[in-house]
Amino acid sequence: MKAAYIEQFGGPEVIKYGDHPDPSPGPGQVVVDVFAASVNGADWKVRSNHYGNAPSLPLVLGRDFSGVVSAVGAGVTDLRVGDEVFGVLEAGREGAYAEKVAIGAAIVAKKPAALSHVDAAALALTGLTALSSIEDSLKLKSGETILIQGGAGGVASFAIQLAKHLGARVITTASAANISYLRDIGADQVIDYNTTDFTKVATNCDAVFETVGGDVATRSFAVLKPGGRAAFIASGPKAPAPDRPDVTSLRPNAARDRAHLERVAALYQAGVIRKPEVKIYDLSQAAEAHRVSEARHLRGKLVFKVR
Repeated sequence: MKAAYIEQFGGPEVIKYGDHPDPSPGPGQVVVDVFAASVNGADWKVRSNHYGNAPSLPLVLGRDFSGVVSAVGAGVTDLRVGDEVFGVLEAGREGAYAEKVAIGAAIVAKKPAALSHVDAAALALTGLTALSSIEDSLKLKSGETILIQGGAGGVASFAIQLAKHLGARVITTASAANISYLRDIGADQVIDYNTTDFTKVATNCDAVFETVGGDVATRSFAVLKPGGRAAFIASGPKAPAPDRPDVTSLRPNAARDRAHLERVAALYQAGVIRKPEVKIYDLSQAAEAHRVSEARHLRGKLVFKVR
């Protein structure tokens, strides 16, 4: 099979495209012929060894995908060859930038017929992460106010729509170019981070969902009311320590499971979540896609059309 992979850590230029061994299904696994795989912010961090855990090389990159089951391992009874599925690889695993991937059958979900492979791949990890953060960690309630940092990104834009569906008031940050887009998907207030200090205008929030990292993360505690809580997905494996004792800092656990993926599909089918804006690349263009992703100014999602 063809795959995009690395043999050393570094910049986008270290990504190679070429032949890789086909996977076989182990017990409890299926092999999926990948039709589309998405690019996530974590991918360039793995490529550059940003996390410092130095996974073994060579390494096929990528975490989420959509495709068709082509082989079924022993013990798998709920999926068949030919089923259209989408999913996210097990936590700590990479490998979706490829024509085939082996994965535990229990953590993939059937793809709705109305959702294309490209859009299913774009929604898989972003949706799972947003659900884990907004519903499971923050436990956002109707009537609450939430600040969602970096609203134009894939996870944050899903979170905005989900928070509105739950009945919350949503404030978000973005560049001026994305203000109308974010209002269109449901944000009640959009703060231009290039001209306005969000801590001056977003006050007395019940919750913060932080997707940017750096000093934006640590400054986010300032907008919370006493007893407020903040969830962080761009500050490493642990949430930053708050600089005040009356708020809670959380690091969501985006657990891989079928239930969350089925909820992503159900929210899409119900019209709660729109498919994101997508820019499509060939898998052989992985280095260029990483350059765009690493610049961190994109709107929506980057997706490889593999087949």
